[in-house]
Amino acid sequence: MAEISPPYLRVVHGDATAEEVAALVTALAAVAAARAGAARPEPAKPASAWTDRSRRVRSAVHPSPGGWRRSALPR
Repeated sequence: MAEISPPYLRVVHGDATAEEVAALVTALAAVAAARAGAARPEPAKPASAWTDRSRRVRSAVHPSPGGWRRSALPR
């Protein structure tokens, strides 16, 4: 036989209706779900090519036809 556990919530003072208890349980469940969702990290967004610092590094410049163009322009 299953053991009966005591109720999780208990009205100590006053007379709560079934609707009021249901509203309280719904609010507590929403808060618990929000806290559980906040603990989970969001997936990382891919970095934008505009913020990539390797774009600032230029390739080696060797004497060649058109080499002067590569000396000033990024990759």
